[in-house]
Amino acid sequence: MSMWFDETLHDGYHQGFQIKEVLFENKTDHQHLVIFESTTFGRVMALDGIIQTTERDEFIYHEMLAHVPLFSHGDPKDVLIIGGGDGGLLREVLKHPQVKKAVQVEIDQAVIDMCRQYLPNHSAGAFDDKRAEIVIGDGIDYVTNSDRQFDVILSDSTDPIGPGEVLFTSPFYQGVKRCLKPGGIFAAQNGVAFMQPDEVSTTYRRLSPLFEDCSFFTAAVPTYVGGIMTFAWACNDSGPRASSLEVLQRRFGQSDIDTRYYTPEVHAGAFALPRYILNSIN
Repeated sequence: MSMWFDETLHDGYHQGFQIKEVLFENKTDHQHLVIFESTTFGRVMALDGIIQTTERDEFIYHEMLAHVPLFSHGDPKDVLIIGGGDGGLLREVLKHPQVKKAVQVEIDQAVIDMCRQYLPNHSAGAFDDKRAEIVIGDGIDYVTNSDRQFDVILSDSTDPIGPGEVLFTSPFYQGVKRCLKPGGIFAAQNGVAFMQPDEVSTTYRRLSPLFEDCSFFTAAVPTYVGGIMTFAWACNDSGPRASSLEVLQRRFGQSDIDTRYYTPEVHAGAFALPRYILNSIN
């Protein structure tokens, strides 16, 4: 008989991954972690029964969460990543030649250790880059107490369930604001809006009193089923989000970064939101 991993993130709706081999399974100090080889998506990681990332399509998510804010900023030297223990986001951030320091705050050392062992292509050596600084700790504690400031802050968290729940709260967003340099940008994964419309409306309601420019951009990631995925956007300057296609093309060309999903044209179109997302905001 075939073994299947059934994800039940949404009530009354689930997706299944056929398992070739379970590579690792354990209850860490914070969550239940499993990594398995699937028949169609390569290696897959799940936390507390929810799929986090797969080898086959992780590049879509990580490229968009990294390159949209970094190319919008134009000169990101200091970047903070909250979460992202698989290392994929750190990998993409460090492709930007201007980045001098990327601080990553991950609550669970076991996630990093297991992903380095079983999903090495996600980080692709990023954890060993001299510009990377790994902090094992709670993200909300870091932004609340740190005296450092950043050009871009990225939240690559789990859904607002369990350890990731605090990364969708007003105190976390207030901490993000205090840690951003003038003109700094915050971006975060914000769920599949068709299936999780309350996440969009709640995030907008909590971010909009703190930042002058709040919105969302989107990408279609097959693993995150139920429609397009949204990423929250916040900045105290409307200029970065309005970066012209010509500016994005110039910055992308000068970076010499190789991508599989991101293009300046995709970037420019990602902020065009369907009506059902606009309705959730309004």
